Amino acid sequence: MSKFSTAAKRLVVGRPFRSDRLAHTLLPKRIALPVFASDAMSSVAYAPEEIFLVLSVAGLSAYTIAPWVGVVVVLVMLTVVASYRQNVRAYPSGGGDYEVATVNLGKQAGLTVASALLVDYVLTVAVSISSAMANIGSAVPFVATHKMEFAVVAIVVLTAINLRGIRESGAAFAVPTYAFMVGIVLMILFGLFRAVILGDDMPAESATFQINAEHGEMAGLAMVFLVLRAFSSGCAALTGVEAISNGVPAFRKPKSKNAATTLLAMGLIAVVMLMGLIVLAQVTKVHIAEDPARQLVGAPAGYEQKTMVAQVAEAVFDVFPPGFFFITIVTALILVLAANTAFNGFPVLGSILAQDRYLPRQLHTRGDRLAFSNGIIGLAGFAIVLVIAFDAEVTRLIQLYIVGVFVSFTMSQTGMIRHWNRHLANETDPAERRRMRRSQAINAFGLAMTGAVLVVVLITKFLLGAWIAIAAMAGIYLVMTGIRKHYDRVAEELAKAEGNGAFVLPSRVHAIVLVSKLHLPTRRALAYARATRPDVLEAITVNVDDVDTKRLVADWDTEGFSVPLKVVESPYREITKPVLEYVRRVRSDNPRDVVTVFIPEYVVGRWWEQVLHNQSALRLKGRLLFQPGVMVTSVPWQLASSEKVSEREVVAPGAIRRGLTGKGAYGAKKDGGA
Repeated sequence: MSKFSTAAKRLVVGRPFRSDRLAHTLLPKRIALPVFASDAMSSVAYAPEEIFLVLSVAGLSAYTIAPWVGVVVVLVMLTVVASYRQNVRAYPSGGGDYEVATVNLGKQAGLTVASALLVDYVLTVAVSISSAMANIGSAVPFVATHKMEFAVVAIVVLTAINLRGIRESGAAFAVPTYAFMVGIVLMILFGLFRAVILGDDMPAESATFQINAEHGEMAGLAMVFLVLRAFSSGCAALTGVEAISNGVPAFRKPKSKNAATTLLAMGLIAVVMLMGLIVLAQVTKVHIAEDPARQLVGAPAGYEQKTMVAQVAEAVFDVFPPGFFFITIVTALILVLAANTAFNGFPVLGSILAQDRYLPRQLHTRGDRLAFSNGIIGLAGFAIVLVIAFDAEVTRLIQLYIVGVFVSFTMSQTGMIRHWNRHLANETDPAERRRMRRSQAINAFGLAMTGAVLVVVLITKFLLGAWIAIAAMAGIYLVMTGIRKHYDRVAEELAKAEGNGAFVLPSRVHAIVLVSKLHLPTRRALAYARATRPDVLEAITVNVDDVDTKRLVADWDTEGFSVPLKVVESPYREITKPVLEYVRRVRSDNPRDVVTVFIPEYVVGRWWEQVLHNQSALRLKGRLLFQPGVMVTSVPWQLASSEKVSEREVVAPGAIRRGLTGKGAYGAKKDGGA
């Protein structure tokens, strides 16, 4: 790694933490709330709007149903919060829904939940960031016309912040998160004070518009279906509730108690803000539509529809304009930071799945700042793909949303019921049994509510895009089972090898030194090969240029080496293939021999020096590793530039040995020599 890249990494990520500082990263409740609950709280910025947008299809008369839809959403939210308080007490290890489902329902159920959560976390980032750009666009038209590009930049910045560590990101997010909560609550109180006490008229900018019903007046089953669809869209407010159950290990002790308290606080605050915004939208007569150009009657030409929160804030704070800008800014900030819930949940879940061998083991490794860096980067990459694919349109992305989270909700509650049944079978204390029965009843009610919502979501959103999320979940499930089969197969093969006892020693060791030119790396490789005392030692060179090969043979004879030099012909000027064929011939002639191939390498320290040299040795090593009975030994020769890098202690331990920075001295005929 170059000095420049190292400096850039330290600027973004910061200085690395020692492993024994992991306890330093644990969160108090005041920091855990913005870290884990920002998604659930920020969803009130778009969940009420989605309710009104769906109801607008039936015209203005359908708006009267919005508060009742909100009440049902609140009932579901409080039920889920109460249910998850049981989860965090029963399973404080951080596995969350995945652990609950795996322990109580089996591995397949656990993988189903994990697949659903991974998809939901990616969608959380995409939806939150896209909604943030829509809110900023309400105040800054330039952002509205380039929201996809701004959304990608926001994800990149959020990724960099999270790579600095969970505590540092929490401290950075605490101020805007609390500012959003205080701002929305004050706006609700001030708006209700003006409307109820002062009797002020606070019309929104769209209050005078009329809404055309897309399909005329709706009644009967059509209206029921529309209300159910509005309810399923409003249930987006519940996303993020499960993040706390996945992040219990990040809390300070007592972990379960602190997590349960934070969960309750999050639920109560979100409920107040959700219903408050719906009531204010009714009071200010906000009229918004899925297709403003066709549905809004009376809107001026080129009208750019603002978000519901922006219109409410503009109406409530018409006597105090700075209030409008404050609400717009903090709403955009909280929507950006809401994605942080996923940035904390996705890497932790990925680490647990990697530990269980369902995802690559790299996801279980902590980075310099003790965060799961690979999971953070992977989440950002998937979210950016979604934002670009759907052009950062919240209405399009929201159709994919919440399917995964309600799958995990439902299966988690089912698992908790079985958990309490198992414990009740062995518990004899009457008081403890009553407590368990009470918890079981809460989880049973939660199962009924979340299961009903899941059915509604599947019915109302499947053809609108939910099928994409379901297909993604199925794909992730298959990938994880495939990864687990691979790891199991490898473990089985290694166990068989260990069970064979002592290995049969090879009859002889046949050593081959690859030679391109008679320079210092070659001489070191020959000396090292002799020191290993093989039974047979020879040097080979590949003839890709007759003049160079004759000169090498002449120099070899002049030096009087006791090691014979063989010339391998290469009519097509290849290096790798002739060497492989020669090694195979040696093996086939003496199957019990072990062939050791010594490859001289020189090591450069600057990135531009690496660009100037080919990768012949690296390619050759990669191919030789697949040959049975063949050992590959790299013999490095460090050039002056690499020694300077070593003095700066930038080269990663073992990088030369792995060939990450080494460039082949073998094949130097093409490079022009070392």
